[in-house]
Amino acid sequence: MTGSSRGGHVFNEDHSVQGLKFGKVKDGEENRLDAYNSDNFIRKSHASKIDLETSPNESWLSPLSKSPWSRVNSSSSPVTTGDTSSCNVLVGSLIRKEGHIYSLAATKDLLYTGSDSKNIRVWKNQTEFCGFKSNSGLVKAIVVAGEKILTGHQDGRIRVWKVSSKHENRHKRVATLPTLRNYIKCAIKPSNYVEVKRERNILWIKHYDAISCLGLTEDNSLIYSASWDKTFKVWRASNYKCLESVTAHDDAVNALVLGFDGLVFTGSADGTVKIWRREVQGKGTKHFFSQTLLKRECAVTALTINPEGTFLYSGSSDGLVNYWEQGDTLKHGGILRGHKLSVLCLAMAGNLVFSGSADMVICVWRRSKIHEHICVSVLTSHTGPVKCLAVEKDLEAKSGERCWILYSGSLDKSVKMWKVSEQAPVTVQNQPSRHSVDAYPGSVSRLASVRKMGGSRRY
Repeated sequence: MTGSSRGGHVFNEDHSVQGLKFGKVKDGEENRLDAYNSDNFIRKSHASKIDLETSPNESWLSPLSKSPWSRVNSSSSPVTTGDTSSCNVLVGSLIRKEGHIYSLAATKDLLYTGSDSKNIRVWKNQTEFCGFKSNSGLVKAIVVAGEKILTGHQDGRIRVWKVSSKHENRHKRVATLPTLRNYIKCAIKPSNYVEVKRERNILWIKHYDAISCLGLTEDNSLIYSASWDKTFKVWRASNYKCLESVTAHDDAVNALVLGFDGLVFTGSADGTVKIWRREVQGKGTKHFFSQTLLKRECAVTALTINPEGTFLYSGSSDGLVNYWEQGDTLKHGGILRGHKLSVLCLAMAGNLVFSGSADMVICVWRRSKIHEHICVSVLTSHTGPVKCLAVEKDLEAKSGERCWILYSGSLDKSVKMWKVSEQAPVTVQNQPSRHSVDAYPGSVSRLASVRKMGGSRRY
């Protein structure tokens, strides 16, 4: 192997995924705002040599200085099935030695990655830019709202981070939801406690199970959090107060997206996709159930909606992607059949739809003007289930060409970067199973992928 050293990082010139080895990041002292647990007892803070979240000099350096990541340049031919055109190609990889990738967020020229190491890392031009660390809970969701970053965790909490005005590579945690102030204020009234399990009561403002996804209204005024505790909650972004908690499903809420005119869509392990309508009442909100779009035996695992709110897509554990079109009402448009196992994540960009699956591939679907879908590419490079996707516009695309940068995170501990084009030729040949149908198939092994993934319906 040949290589060159630049700034402390080794840039490999072959296809090796071996990277530099680093030590583990030391745990920091618990933040006071985060010093209460699910049983409503105050827990003691644990002192350490380095306080990652409160030290003014070292908190922004510690996660980065001992990064377990390495960069791999991908100079090979496109990793897709079919023709090796220059349109839909793998252009880079970030290989991690420890921890699965659970969440991604792309904004401008930055990529945020979350994993079960509790670290949120920030990448710029495929190079480590900075990083910050949460004290507990693997990172299951990341949303960027201007200078603030919201992260949802396995421990049921939402953490809010703010970029320093003086140093863009420094992040400070400014809140943990629910906030301590909101928590104490609600704890005084017995009526604020709800029964979640037999002989166990908690405050309604707190998620008692893992957060599965986060959402923001278009004006960034409201934060939505969905959880495996069967609820979604609404928070005011200005003061982080919990405004409402909605028991939405009979099982874990795996996905939530926001539509137009105050519509909220939720997908659950109970096999349903539901529509909720938001109304403003005084200083708070009230959500009303509208209708059930889908009801199946298999778990709903992912949702995505286009910015105009005219197309909604739903992925499920049977490997199918259902979609609806907006007319006078939302009408079921058909089913995309391209995966052998559970669909774990969905994303949209322009006329393209991306579906990542437990079968380790990403299907790239193109929607025509008459709303038909065709699988133009199957991206095959991951060696584990594809857990999350993020898309941003390719600023280096040629004039008149609509290209996108797609990031995919996997349980193979890697993040891969793809360049995809809306004008790309169809590279999937002789695969009749990958197409759009306008009716439910007569025979689908609905629970096969669930069994193969250990029977879990939570994603």
